[in-house]
Amino acid sequence: MRIDLHTHSTASDGTDTPAELVANAAAAGLDVVALTDHDTVGGHAEATAALPEGLTLVTGAELSCRIDGISLHMLAYLFDPSEPELARERELVRDDRVPRAQAMVRTLQELDVPVTWEQVARIAGDGSVGRPHVATALVELGVVDTVSDAFTPAWLGNGGRAYADKHELDPFDAIRLVKAAGGVTVFAHPLAVKRGAVVPESVIARLAAAGLDGIEVDHMDHDEPTRARLRGLAAELGLLPTGSSDYHGSRKTVRLGEYTTDPEIYGEITRRATGAFPVPGAGGPVPA
Repeated sequence: MRIDLHTHSTASDGTDTPAELVANAAAAGLDVVALTDHDTVGGHAEATAALPEGLTLVTGAELSCRIDGISLHMLAYLFDPSEPELARERELVRDDRVPRAQAMVRTLQELDVPVTWEQVARIAGDGSVGRPHVATALVELGVVDTVSDAFTPAWLGNGGRAYADKHELDPFDAIRLVKAAGGVTVFAHPLAVKRGAVVPESVIARLAAAGLDGIEVDHMDHDEPTRARLRGLAAELGLLPTGSSDYHGSRKTVRLGEYTTDPEIYGEITRRATGAFPVPGAGGPVPA
């Protein structure tokens, strides 16, 4: 089985609609794909309705968190989307996205970058506006070559010149809320240092003690030594090591299924979840 547990659609900051994403996942030879848009479950219904034969959908979200002034992302899988406390926190984060993006635009203008809010809003379309949309505007203007180049201290990286804060969950609260909603948590790209500051391993150990289920090991922003380090840390802390593309469509160069999760790890994630269950397409694999 080929399993990709971290993708984005136009419901947040990807360029594929949810229906296009599941079609492209099947075409890429995936057996399982997780739709984990930022702080929203808005794409799940469309993805489920369009799910092709042979592909299983894992519903999820990527939650925006912050601790000690450092932003981090928590992947939440197979939680009950109607659980009120978690739904309220997701709404608070989403509501803060527009003023945050507008603040970044104003700062960029002060840095003599001719970006406009109208440009960013056009790029975001109906999606939940975020930094990748601002980064895409910088690519359109020729300020940077790629979206990834915008996620640096020089521009939009955590703590960067044009970075702006938004409402973010405490990661310990995120773990508690997701567990209360029957879900499973995995710390996304925990050592992606080129994005900005990352939390120390001592914080990962504290999150593990608080109930964190796993850490994303195989990711485009982790080099081989970092992956080896994270794999050892996962073994030491009893965390599930996952691998994922963090696919954003044409917004990034990574391909669907470029990094994948071991089927045994996927099986353990599904066994731990009680809030929701993977959705098989007609004839799709059903996890043990």
